[in-house]
Parts: sequence; C-alpha cells; structure tokens
Amino acid sequence: MKSIVFSLVAAGGAALLAPSALGAGPALQVCGPQVSVEELLRQINAARAAGHRCGGRAMGPATPLQWDAALYSAAQGHSLDMAKRNYFEHRSPEGVDVAARASAVRYPWKSVGENIAAGARSMPDAVQNWLESPGHCENIMNPAFSDVAVACVAQPGTQWGTYWTMVLGRK
Repeated sequence: MKSIVFSLVAAGGAALLAPSALGAGPALQVCGPQVSVEELLRQINAARAAGHRCGGRAMGPATPLQWDAALYSAAQGHSLDMAKRNYFEHRSPEGVDVAARASAVRYPWKSVGENIAAGARSMPDAVQNWLESPGHCENIMNPAFSDVAVACVAQPGTQWGTYWTMVLGRK
C-alpha cells in the first residue's frame, strides 16, 4: 500500500508505542511491530544530530528531541479519530487542529507542529517517509522544537488502514 504524508506547523523509560487507554476498540491494532520510545528517538535524533537535506534545503544539526507524554496523548487522539472516522487531514471534520489538540492535553506550547501519514506499515517506515518529504523533514529538523511524540492506529477496512501522527512542540 502506498503511504501518504502531510505536515503542518503552528507558531505561537522504555514505553512501547501502542493504542492504549483512549477507547481503542478490538478492531484497532498496533501499527507494525512494537517500537520502544528509545528506538524511535534514536532514529529521529540521529537525523537531527547529523543534519539532513530536506528537499532542496540543507538543515543543520539540531539538538535532540525528547519524548513528551502530553504530545503522545494529542497524537494518539488524532490518529484514533482519523482511523475511527476514516479521514486523513490535519483538521478534524469539526475544524480542530494540532494547536487545539496540544492545548486540550495541557501541553503549554510556544510552538507546535504536526506530521501525519497514512498507510505506512511500521514506525521506522513512517519516520523514513517523513524524512524523505521536504515539509515533514523540515518539521523534524526544526531547531525550534524540543519535544516529540508519535502514535499510530490501525483500522482495517478504512481507506488507508494505518493513521500516523507526529506532534512536535516546545514549551
């Protein structure tokens, strides 16, 4: 299945990544093999440490991102909503965006951004797809961000099957 990705930016322990206590029903599944937070951060922060070419733009090295539980709640909620209602957009059908989702989980953001993807089969594949897409790559490499979380929800029978959300922020 082909993956598709979009990005959005608004200014202003070894846990496993899996849908958990946000009302995931029996049809909702973990996307691909479970990946530790440390493994995810290693992949993202390796690109940040080395610098990366995002399309035609060279992005210099950036400080490492750290995992944020509140941003995970925002990412997980958006992936769950997209999967349950079979849509793929930064804004919910009601118009709720990443800034509102971050605020709703009490993340006191000064800047916040979001990458979404659909159809990727694993966390490393989703992150690699984002790094190969100029806008998503710029979000990941943006030195203004210090925190990150990534979530995915699988929903068989929907258009894309898997719905990924990465939320980046700075308090």
